[in-house]
Amino acid sequence: MGQFGVSRTVVRDALSRMKAGGWIKSRQGSGSFVSGTGHGNAPGTQGPRHLVGLQFALDILELRVGLESEAAALAAQRRSASDLNHIRNAHDVLQTDLPDENVRALAYLDFHLRIAQGAHSPQYLSALEAMSAAMVSLSVFQRMHAMNARVTWELQEMSEHGEILLSIDRRDSEGARAAMRLHLANSRVRRLAISLETTVADLRRD
Repeated sequence: MGQFGVSRTVVRDALSRMKAGGWIKSRQGSGSFVSGTGHGNAPGTQGPRHLVGLQFALDILELRVGLESEAAALAAQRRSASDLNHIRNAHDVLQTDLPDENVRALAYLDFHLRIAQGAHSPQYLSALEAMSAAMVSLSVFQRMHAMNARVTWELQEMSEHGEILLSIDRRDSEGARAAMRLHLANSRVRRLAISLETTVADLRRD
């Protein structure tokens, strides 16, 4: 519970509020899981913004896992020296102190698009470009609401991107696939944590 700076009781209350809204379900012996039927998804209903957008964010990440893991593996096999330079340059930009969330979100998108370009499979790139607006929006939202964990998460993300780049550089297709899959799985965990942390903050204000 140290991540949120609150007691177990407050976190339990936050989970109870999310359960009441239909956003998570509990399974005995297994823990809590996201529900796809949160009341905030129903037409004409309202809910906290971080919960209303939660299922959409998780749906996008689920789609990206299959798409980008394979694109990264193909990029490791097919990338040219020029592709690698573009990917490396995009990665270098992400390591700098960018001025705001919007610029960082665009840099994040560019890194992932460069990998898809390196796969030399136009449909992968087209599919990712179709999600680009959602990816930027969700990235901005995550950085604006990360609160206490923001620095830690950004360091984790930098490390994950570095592993993806290293595997593509080495032409290690299995390593690139695994590194991208891990990055997106961790992104899912981070997005879930933001919803919990924001709910905890709401409870502390009540």
